[in-house]
Amino acid sequence: MVHAMRERGPDSGAFYSTPGYSAGMRRLAINDLVTGDQPLLNEDETVVLFYNGEIYNAPELRKELQSRGHTFRTLSDGEVICHLYEESGESMLEQLDGMFALALWSASERKLLLGRDIPGEKPLYYAQLSQGGLAFASTIPALLKCSALNTALDYEALWDFPSFLWIPEPRTVYRNVLSLPKSHYLVHDSRGIRLRRYRNLFNTQRLNDSSADGIAAETRRVVSDAVVSRLMSDVPLGAFLSGGLDSSIVASIAARHVPTLRTYTVAFEDVHDPYHGRADESEYAAETASILGTVHRTVRVTAGDFLEQLDSFCIAAGQPFAVSSGLGIKSIARAANDDGLKVLLTGDGADENFGGYSWYPYLDLGKPPARCPQEFITSYQNFGMPLEERLRVIAEYPAAGRAWAWHYYGSEQEKKELFSRDIAEMAKTSLRWFSAYNDSSAWSPRDYIRHDREFYFPNEMLQKCDRMLMAHSIEGRVPFAAPSVLSHSDKLQLSDMIEGDVLKVTLRRAFGDLLPESVIKRPKHGFNVPIDHWLRGEWSHLVDEAFAPSSKLAASGLIQAGSGAYAKRLLSNPGRLSGHTIFSFIVLNRWLELKQ
Repeated sequence: MVHAMRERGPDSGAFYSTPGYSAGMRRLAINDLVTGDQPLLNEDETVVLFYNGEIYNAPELRKELQSRGHTFRTLSDGEVICHLYEESGESMLEQLDGMFALALWSASERKLLLGRDIPGEKPLYYAQLSQGGLAFASTIPALLKCSALNTALDYEALWDFPSFLWIPEPRTVYRNVLSLPKSHYLVHDSRGIRLRRYRNLFNTQRLNDSSADGIAAETRRVVSDAVVSRLMSDVPLGAFLSGGLDSSIVASIAARHVPTLRTYTVAFEDVHDPYHGRADESEYAAETASILGTVHRTVRVTAGDFLEQLDSFCIAAGQPFAVSSGLGIKSIARAANDDGLKVLLTGDGADENFGGYSWYPYLDLGKPPARCPQEFITSYQNFGMPLEERLRVIAEYPAAGRAWAWHYYGSEQEKKELFSRDIAEMAKTSLRWFSAYNDSSAWSPRDYIRHDREFYFPNEMLQKCDRMLMAHSIEGRVPFAAPSVLSHSDKLQLSDMIEGDVLKVTLRRAFGDLLPESVIKRPKHGFNVPIDHWLRGEWSHLVDEAFAPSSKLAASGLIQAGSGAYAKRLLSNPGRLSGHTIFSFIVLNRWLELKQ
């Protein structure tokens, strides 16, 4: 199992075994290069820790623990966890500011504690075994090395996949493998298994100074502190730089502290779609890098280059994952690895925290009507329909239908035309992921944004960052995922985020003097891949392969006859972007082929 995670830790490996417990890890050495190998121990070696991640407030915690008489063996940031456990037990997790997946063995209690960070940056999967034991790992493929594990597929999770392009946690593609939820820990001891949440960041308080200037000042402080704390490293680090607001903020703060900061952007075929805008933003990124004085590299790729990476992309995710922008992230990770870097900072999370998505100005559609449609076909991505008409249709949906329509992909009706009848009949609607969040039929705009922060951000953005970067042994750090930033953003009102059609107004105001006006005023843009364009052109053969009678999808009984023709009709419809929905089936087919 440990050797299966070599890419996540190519520098060293370690094992620990005692009656009733065995564990190991692969290390990506970033801090304390000399004495930081694991396991990490307390003074009498009754607390044994393996962990992946960074504890950014470790210096402060170390000083406090030393003042209480604790003796440290290493300079590792993770060693504070061992001593905190001695002081506070399970509640020590609440004191950690960082990203982590940890396995702590308490020999005196014969207790295993698995823990995961608050935003969900680092993955941790587990499975209960038929003999009564528990297996865990940072990746699903590593967990599958456990021969006692039942590897039956979870068809309900597969049904969700084309709607979201990922499988919502805590489910995975395997029925008997679960993801430890973010902000949770698991205890396994003689009393069995207990799963508990240790932090909830929802906040109904307002800021002490709720004026526009006061909110901007606090935003600048919180975001700046998060970026600076995430520069902790004994090895070279870099940053993504798209040329837009979010990554430019992170890179500009980092560049003030790291004079030789390396920045990266990806460049590819510059096409336009009405949802993402221009595909290639490398020119803007280069201009911003010149202003910031970073050592900048543009990674140029083509549709053919991405096609060559498709298999490794499917492997890197560990389970079906069809967020096509991950191909660009992975290309940058490979380049950064070639340049000798081990850490990259990203601007992910600013949209969810500060109101950056193009549909956010339209969230307040009023209370849904008493009688709502049973089927939801029209979404915000129906660009062949005038905006006013789209909004009128979405206004007829209940809260769960609206939440899908704003942000997501394959509809329940479209999936019924693609998946086999058996799958469609046994599956529960994917809209259940919204109903579980808030049973009320009327959500406030803040509810939708909070749901994006709690659901979309960890499942898509943080997974993409971790899986694609770690495939090339690069640690991704996301300052906008800091618990302090998440807590701060939850205090903001919609009016603090959006003014008219201007998005992220507080973030723009907070950093207006730090960045050139061209960046402050530039519309949102990410590392987007023109997937619809490619699937109708250079990648069209992938559609034929995935839906062919001889494909793994067909052989596994997952798709129905005629689904290929329906997929092509979706792609050819100029009024709706369906490329990501179809790409999810292509990825699922390739994943099934590769897992054999």
